Amino acid sequence: MSGTLNGAQFESISVHNFSERILEQVIHFHVMKLNDGFFLWVGSAPVLSNLAVSMNSKYDSMPLSTLVMGDPSNTAPNSLAQRLAKKTKKQVFVSYSLPMTDSNLSLLVEDRIKKELELHPEHF
Repeated sequence: MSGTLNGAQFESISVHNFSERILEQVIHFHVMKLNDGFFLWVGSAPVLSNLAVSMNSKYDSMPLSTLVMGDPSNTAPNSLAQRLAKKTKKQVFVSYSLPMTDSNLSLLVEDRIKKELELHPEHF
């Protein structure tokens, strides 16, 4: 669904959820498609423990990224937002609420997100 507000075109927010068992843990993914970007939440329990935002810049080949809330020592949301912004060319908000105990888990989670991007690009 789309419409106009003050002469500007806008799309309504759409929601897409999917889950996957990764390394014996059920991981949930929640995507909200926004007008010119998307919000991605990744976690195993309903917690919003951090939030990062990233967007492309005409001044740098790497997207700009910042942590809006959460522990600054946890770089996972920033890194993931940056990689997704670079791949999709959109503004990306990421909340990554998984423990940083296993780097394999992070890689497998990102692979699952990339697979979903390929299967359902309309949700991103």
